[in-house]
Amino acid sequence: MHYEKPSQLQAVVLDWAGTVVDFGSFAPTQIFVEAFAEFGVSVSLEEARGPMGMGKWDHIRTLCDLPEIAERYRKVFGRTPTDDDVTALYKRFMPLQIDKIAVHSALIPGALEAIADVRRRGMKVGSCSGYPKVVMDKVVELARHNGYVADHVVATDETPNGRPWPSQALANVIALGIDDVAACVKVDDTWPGILEGRKAGMWTVALTCSGNALGLPYQLYKALPSDKLAEERARIVKLFEPSRPHYLIDTIVELPAVIDDINRRLARGETPQAC
Repeated sequence: MHYEKPSQLQAVVLDWAGTVVDFGSFAPTQIFVEAFAEFGVSVSLEEARGPMGMGKWDHIRTLCDLPEIAERYRKVFGRTPTDDDVTALYKRFMPLQIDKIAVHSALIPGALEAIADVRRRGMKVGSCSGYPKVVMDKVVELARHNGYVADHVVATDETPNGRPWPSQALANVIALGIDDVAACVKVDDTWPGILEGRKAGMWTVALTCSGNALGLPYQLYKALPSDKLAEERARIVKLFEPSRPHYLIDTIVELPAVIDDINRRLARGETPQAC
């Protein structure tokens, strides 16, 4: 037998917050602000958004490593944050997250229709998130009530490493029975999620407007003047450049057209690893 490149996509691996649910990705970011505040340490929403896409413990560790936040912590506690301090913050973050996840659980407009379109192409729908399983279970339940059910879900604490490692994306490949990573596309609104897909050998699609990078609710996104939206898109494209997404689109609504283009490229013998 010899290796044959796939000629069409078999699966999409979707992120959750900012990709399929929670336009603007507010559920995870706002809770980081609140958790730090309970320790007397101020963290802005913009700062909280910086490492979005990582597992939540790693996200807090990354925030605590920022010199500005470390200094604010030192002024309160007389030391910079240790791993034990990060764990204490994480333990406070978790119940806040679980308690408030439903506030930002609405599906992104057009997501159901786009996913149905993907399924009509014969593709499976995997998913993964920076949320741990205890939060992910609630997110999945809320999404099911709103009409969205993925074929497989992988939480960040169900694999040895979270994003930007490829573990979660590859766990989907195994569970869905996909025979080639080049037949998969990873869709995410964060750079760790795009790196995850890249490292897994998949096609990658970055979302510029529905998630963490723009950080606006749907109504404000739609109300942006065209020149301001173009300016924001240009800024966000630069943020994603180091992670090298194959495609950048505003929201998941545009995904079916991207899938058609990837299938044309696969039919010509192109692979994501070579692009």
